[in-house]
Amino acid sequence: MRVAVVSDIHGNLAALETVLAAIETEETDELWCLGDLVGYGARPNECCAAVEARASFCLVGNHDLAVRGTIDLAEFSGDAGAAARWTRDVLTPQWLTYLNSLDVQGTREGVALYHGSARDPVWEYVLSDEAAVATLDLSEEPTVLVGHSHAALYVTVHDDDVGGGLAPAGTEVDLRGSRTLLNPGSVGQPRDGDPRAAYLVLDLEAGTASFRRVEYDVERTQAEIRDAGLPETLAARLTLGQ
Repeated sequence: MRVAVVSDIHGNLAALETVLAAIETEETDELWCLGDLVGYGARPNECCAAVEARASFCLVGNHDLAVRGTIDLAEFSGDAGAAARWTRDVLTPQWLTYLNSLDVQGTREGVALYHGSARDPVWEYVLSDEAAVATLDLSEEPTVLVGHSHAALYVTVHDDDVGGGLAPAGTEVDLRGSRTLLNPGSVGQPRDGDPRAAYLVLDLEAGTASFRRVEYDVERTQAEIRDAGLPETLAARLTLGQ
């Protein structure tokens, strides 16, 4: 079983289309998505449609929850709030229904999946060893996938030894003999200093995880954000990967 894993697409269709094209070359059996299909970007309907058509399993993220009304928009401020309100107005009933069908956590093929973490599947950012170890301790499965932080990373725990860190493109992780938490990074709004769209390939039989990055048409997405009247900072930050 080879699985492609994506997360935090955020209405960035150009990035998603590029990632899906790259995944076609990976000979994967399934595609899993860790949530936040919408928010920030200007193509939420198209991103929902692409994920629904391709993903075998998909979670819901905090931005998706805000757009579908599960989370009060008052929880979001600034650019995130403006984008969530805009997305509520433009999301069609078909894709609102799809978002309503998704959960914040699940398991698939012996892997635990959370949008945020096991302690808080909606809001917690797993950006420290402590947070990663806590999620691993709360999960029965040896491999855990999380999104939400927009940073590609991994943490391994073997006995009392904790290792890992940020996972730049080309990072390979051996899943055998340890418990491992993995974040594939963000498709649509990376925040780890690399503006390229991120995804992960899991080979569950071989016990490996491979971190990937692909360049996409950032200027196309920036133009779409500006044309939609969304905040300029949402366009500008895509160049920086921050």
